Formats: sequence, C-alpha cells, structure tokens
Amino acid sequence: MWRARPDTGVGGPLHGVRRDRRAARGQAAGRRGCRVQPYRRVRGPSGRDRRTDVARRLGVRRRGGRTAGIRPRSGRFVVSGSFVEVSVARPRTAAAVPAARPARWRRVCRAAPPYLYLAPALTMLVVWTYQPLAQTVELSFHSWNLLPTSPMREVGTANYERLLTTPDMGASVWRTVLVILGLLPFTVVVPVVVALLSRRVKGRAGAAYRAMVFAPMLVAPVAGAAVWQWLLDPGSGAVNSVLGTRINWLHESGPAQLAIIVITGWHIVGFAVLVVSAGLTGINPEYAAAAQVDGASRWQILRWITLPMLSPTVMFLVLMTVLLSAQWTFPLIDTLTQGGPAESTTTVYYLLWDYGFHSYDAGLGAAAGVLFFLGFVLVAAVLVWLSDRLSHSDD
Repeated sequence: MWRARPDTGVGGPLHGVRRDRRAARGQAAGRRGCRVQPYRRVRGPSGRDRRTDVARRLGVRRRGGRTAGIRPRSGRFVVSGSFVEVSVARPRTAAAVPAARPARWRRVCRAAPPYLYLAPALTMLVVWTYQPLAQTVELSFHSWNLLPTSPMREVGTANYERLLTTPDMGASVWRTVLVILGLLPFTVVVPVVVALLSRRVKGRAGAAYRAMVFAPMLVAPVAGAAVWQWLLDPGSGAVNSVLGTRINWLHESGPAQLAIIVITGWHIVGFAVLVVSAGLTGINPEYAAAAQVDGASRWQILRWITLPMLSPTVMFLVLMTVLLSAQWTFPLIDTLTQGGPAESTTTVYYLLWDYGFHSYDAGLGAAAGVLFFLGFVLVAAVLVWLSDRLSHSDD
C-alpha cells in the first residue's frame, strides 16, 4: 500500500492544502503585477557529484571514466575505484629556532645605551672624586703625620672639636667672605658691561676685542703672579710709578688683600665675559624688536628685557664665585704672600693646605676639608634655590 511521506505531505491529507496556498499566493502576486517563479525543489549534490568535486579540488583528472590521481608536491594519491585516498607526506622537521629573549632582557638592552655612554665619566668621578672624598672622611677621624712608616692613630672627633675651638678657623672664613665680595664685581658687574659693549662691535673687531679680554685666562697663575710681583714692587714697580705712591703692596695687610683680589679678578674676568656673551646670545632678539615697536628706549629694553633674561647666567657666575673663589686665589697666595702678612690673606683653602702640608697634621687637614665641603654644599643649595626663585627665562 502506498503511503504519503510525512515530511512533504505529497499524496497525504496536507497536499491539497499546500497546493491551494501556493495558488492563492500566485493570484495575489499577479494582482500586484509581480512575476511568480515556478516552484522548484533544490536537491543536494549526489554522491558522484561530491566525489567529482573532491577530485577536482585535489587536482585529480578523469581518465576513461575512472578517476586517476596525480602526485602533488607534498603528498601522493592512491586511487581505488571511485574513491580517492590522500596520503600526505610528513613535513620535514624544521631547524630548532632559539627561544625569544624575555621581555625584561629586551627592556634592559633598550635602556642600556645612555648608561654606557655615561660610564666613562662616572668611572672618572668615582676614582678621582668620590673615592678621595671617602678617604678624606675616614682620615678626619685619625691622627697621622703623613709618614709612611708612622701608623694612623684613631682619635674620634677630636680633630673636629679642635677646629671649632681654634680662632684660625673663624678668621679664615671671614677672609674668604671678603675675597668673595671683592671678586663679585670682576665676575658679574665688569663682565656684563664688557659683554654688552662688545655685542655692539660687529665683525672681526668684536672677536678680537673678546680675545683680548680672555687672554689673561690663558696665562698660568704662577707665571701671572711672577709678573704681578714685579709690577707691584714698592721701589721700581710700574703700579707705584703710575700712582705716584710708595705702597708696599705685598707686605701690608690691607694692600695685600686688595692685591690678591685684583690679580684674581684680572685672571678670571675673561672667562666671565665669555659666559655672559653666551647668555646674551641665548636671548631671543624678537623681544627687543617687539619692545622697540612699542616705543621702548634702549635703557628700558636693557632694564626690563635683557637683564631679567640674563639672570640665570648671573646666578651661575655668583655660584661659581662663591664656590671657587678660595680655589682661584690659592696659587696667588702661595706664590706672592704665603698667607701673610700676619695671616691677612689666609683663606679656608690655604688654611686646609697649611694644616696638612706645613704642620703635617693630615687628620686635622682632612677634618677642615670635610667641614668646608659641607659648608660649601649648604651655600650652594641655598644659591640654587634662590636661582630658581629669582631667575627669569623665555620658556
């Protein structure tokens, strides 16, 4: 007995209902002016069609109604009737690839070049600055006369107590302050004036003018001291001849201090002029041009634009004068006055050297060096703070 297939309803009780529905949809579409495509059942590919499609994708062609295989580059085909078996060759084992470096190691390699560039300078600082400083601090707690055969004797803080109670310490600090105040005109005022005047001299004349000002810096301090000793001779010196006086410049307390300050200022003024000239070059000229357009005079431009913009350079020169004035005067003092007369030219640097190499008390000299170092660090910190608060820039 023939039965209807339940999935399609052909020949069953739903066959007429579905046919009526399709007819009704066709009539409705005809009234709307639409073209109705005839119903066509879509069948899937047969087994033979599927095998043919697989063979075509795998590169198999038919010969005499049968399928035949071709050998691909990386495998082979085994043909059996209408079925194709594909046997793919095992790929060659690739060479072992080294594992990638860890991310941390890559970061280290990426950050290393700047430190490698700084390594030589840091090495020199450690060898020639920090190591001697550490040895000086250690020596300040001992008593030693610099003889290799004499052992160092630990004395604790006795050297520091002796320094703080001796009158030479306070007197040398006061003389150092006087030297600093006396050198400030040579390192700040005179260089600013000379640099402003030389800026108006154009061409080779300006370069020659600055070279003449810088020339004393090229003279060795000892050689310059010898020349000045001849110039300051009380009997036949050129200075007394020009001034018409008979002052003994190097053997009286007041004139000796003044002579040391003037000679030191003559020696370093060229360096300060170059620093100020560099600072003036860094000022943007558009500020002065804009002020001129607004009707400002030269004095107003100098007062309200040039000098404020030059304040970082001025503060740098002040800092250099405070920290290095005693060092600048040391070779002149040792050559011309040896700290005299009556210790009137003994600064902190010369006192430190006198303790260590005249009195042969290395521990006391080391303690003085440590105290001076801490004092200069404190003063430098204050000056840097003031520079940040008072300086102006065009950033």
